[in-house]
Amino acid sequence: MAQSPITARGQDFAAWYQDVVLEGDMAEPAEIVKGCMVIKPNGYAVWELLQRALDDRFKATGHQNIYLPLLIPQSFLQKEAEHIEGFSPELAVVTIAGGKQLEEPYVIRPTSETIVGHFFAKWIQSWRDLPVLFNQWANVVRWELRTRMFLRTTEFLWQEGHTAHATHEEALEETLRMLDVYAEVAEDVMAMPVIKGLKTDSEKFAGALHSYSIEAMMQSGLALQAGTSHDLGQNFGKAFNVQFQSKAGQLEYVWQTSWGVSTRLIGGLIMSHSDDKGLVLPPRLAPVKSVIVPIYRKDEEKGPVLETAHRLAKEVGAKVDDREGHTPGAKFFHWERRGVPVVLELGPRDVASGKVVLKRRDTGTKEPIAQADLVTVLPAVLERMQTDLYNSAKQRLKSGTVIANSLEEVESILGEVTAEKGNGKFVMAHVKDDPVCDARIKEFKATIRCIPLVDEYDGPGKCIVTGEPVDRRVVIAKAY
Repeated sequence: MAQSPITARGQDFAAWYQDVVLEGDMAEPAEIVKGCMVIKPNGYAVWELLQRALDDRFKATGHQNIYLPLLIPQSFLQKEAEHIEGFSPELAVVTIAGGKQLEEPYVIRPTSETIVGHFFAKWIQSWRDLPVLFNQWANVVRWELRTRMFLRTTEFLWQEGHTAHATHEEALEETLRMLDVYAEVAEDVMAMPVIKGLKTDSEKFAGALHSYSIEAMMQSGLALQAGTSHDLGQNFGKAFNVQFQSKAGQLEYVWQTSWGVSTRLIGGLIMSHSDDKGLVLPPRLAPVKSVIVPIYRKDEEKGPVLETAHRLAKEVGAKVDDREGHTPGAKFFHWERRGVPVVLELGPRDVASGKVVLKRRDTGTKEPIAQADLVTVLPAVLERMQTDLYNSAKQRLKSGTVIANSLEEVESILGEVTAEKGNGKFVMAHVKDDPVCDARIKEFKATIRCIPLVDEYDGPGKCIVTGEPVDRRVVIAKAY
């Protein structure tokens, strides 16, 4: 068997991540297009499962899917000043089409708040038209300087929710409801614990009143912003004149929200669970949950082994790897790299004894199981693996979170943290929501990730930058 090309996590976490993506057949760089990637079948199948988990929850909460144009008139972005200023460096602009210079350039969709505003103004006239609850599955383009597959690419896939409401209370309720949906999918489906919180004013979405996020800790100790939900207030409603007649007969501007997650969730999934052998997928997001590898040396053994393998596979929904010309060792290696949760070994002795050997991808443990029991044992093992992966990640979050009571402590803890070393921490400190404080934290390349919605620490204290009173600690970390 060929020597593993996967770099050890402890040696270089960033190189390890790249190796796992490539060796897991998840994606590869699209070298012909700057900063883009090709999502391969194994990676796209994971995205489809994530889509399903999210989309089912969106529809259960009353949302409908729509699709909006990829090209947005440049003037639309200029209508909301803060929005255009926030996105300006990342925009890709089309100036020529059909061989002619366009009268007005188009921006390739970086996000859709502006074009949504245009159509909301057409579709919303009365309080009877509200709320409007839409979602879009789409691709976007943001011209990134430094890219990393799944985590940050020039083009990526995502969903973006856009809603309009009659009151701010309803809009805020929607904003927090969708944040909860993201946290539920992250924790229950991805087995990735998250902290829900409010972004600081400096870190909020351009044009939003308030932004909320879910923040996850990767095995490197660095943070990953895994999803965001924005209370847009009436900013876009006023910019695009989205008005409705209230029950009192008055013309009012709508209150809007937007919220989104992207294929960077797959990067979070990889960095939360994988090991030095390659990809590890939680069962609920594994395209192939179990594989039976038949083992035989003699021709007379082949028939009974394959017959039993296919019978068991039909009973439990497993895949049989009956490829010719591949040794059992090569097959085990293949499925290990691709993160399949359970591999079942079946040889002549197992056929004779009525057993099959079950191996878990996460722990590497092997256990002989009676073939007659496999239909009940396998689902239980997969469920236990899902829980164990979550608990392991939860413990890592707990042990990797520390308290600091001075700026010097924060800088000492995070000053030497890098994506390569994988030695990050979540630092909980009292910091005021003030651009001056954000700027001071950024001096050592860290950021305030969020102000947790639930205070799990010691309540109020004095800001470590200004000395002013604040009501709780914030999460400070270096991030992807």
